[in-house]
Amino acid sequence: MTKLDRISDNEGSLTVYYDGACPICRFEIAHYQQCKGSERLEFVDVAALDLPPLGAGLDRDTALARFHIRQPDGSLVSGAAAFVKVWQTLPGWRVWGKIATLPPLLALLEALYRAVLPVRSVLSKMLIRILQV
Repeated sequence: MTKLDRISDNEGSLTVYYDGACPICRFEIAHYQQCKGSERLEFVDVAALDLPPLGAGLDRDTALARFHIRQPDGSLVSGAAAFVKVWQTLPGWRVWGKIATLPPLLALLEALYRAVLPVRSVLSKMLIRILQV
């Protein structure tokens, strides 16, 4: 059974697609993996996969360009809304997930997320320097 087969068999969980080549993404995902409730999340390092597409409506390039989750019903959510879905799944983050769903906050989080995307590589290099000190 492949990792993708396991993901499709794991009903009721969110599938989290992340860029494992990005230090910021790896850092954040490593945190989520340590959280209580993370067993309800299936983490897929898209940078390590060589099997596009990643299910209906998602190919490797799209998954690497923007954070995505696939919900148990098969639908995709991306960007800030995807982070909120992850937060709502993790007990220690649920309050933040609830607060973030307020319309003005979710729109603000999405705007911030979109602002960070173009400079993600620069921020990643800064993170690497900080962690190496």
